[in-house]
Amino acid sequence: MQHRSITLQPFTADTITTTNTITRYFRIGRILVHTVMGVLLAALVLPLASKSLRLQLIKWWCWRLLAALNLRVISQGHIPIKSEALKNTLFVANHISWADIHALNSIVTLRFIAKAEIKSWPVFGYLAIKANALFIDRSKRQDAARIVNTAAMSLEAGDNLCFFPEGTTTDGTEIKPFKSSLIQAAIQTNATIWPVAIRYPGPNGSANTGIAYAGETTMRESMQQILSQKNPVVELHFLAPITLTELADKYKDRRALTLHIEYLIRKKLEL
Repeated sequence: MQHRSITLQPFTADTITTTNTITRYFRIGRILVHTVMGVLLAALVLPLASKSLRLQLIKWWCWRLLAALNLRVISQGHIPIKSEALKNTLFVANHISWADIHALNSIVTLRFIAKAEIKSWPVFGYLAIKANALFIDRSKRQDAARIVNTAAMSLEAGDNLCFFPEGTTTDGTEIKPFKSSLIQAAIQTNATIWPVAIRYPGPNGSANTGIAYAGETTMRESMQQILSQKNPVVELHFLAPITLTELADKYKDRRALTLHIEYLIRKKLEL
């Protein structure tokens, strides 16, 4: 008897069940209202709010934005406990879409390390600034040292950070080699490192490439692709947190540790 293997093909925007015009305009309306609310909160409330209230408001806003997009978040694995007093932790994840940030924030509010270009984005750039994001200019080599020091100080102050070591986004069918510089901030502060594997599955479980914000896709096109899909899903696989003291003998430098984290995420996503 002959056995045939079936390869799951990545789903694109053309192969996903699409929404109708009324549904898309309804979602757009919700997003516009929610965005205006976000701007008002960022301008009037966040500057005066306590740290705990600030984190709660950011988490709520991200969760409601995903609801407006009808983007369902499925979290699995070692999920951060809501009541846990989490601090001095660096989350490290692969990167597929701008929605990654909001999906992670809907589970645990983080301070993101983002590319400097985001500051110039209309509205969302302003919200990122008000959410206390750290920005790195990857076109300037000397900026890496500055952001490592800034990240280390933030971790020492008890913040929880997140960065995407690929330095770019992919369509979800691959992972780019991880850059190691920011891992140094975790090493310097003896921070916990929490790897997260992110994927956007299609109906058959293969990569939903139509939802990715990668390549030549613009922000507007990316938004339209998400709005056009009936039931988009993002999976957040929280891997076991890494305590540096436990790995000191095995991974003596940031490059070895970065390769280990990359391996863990690749293994989870089977890439």
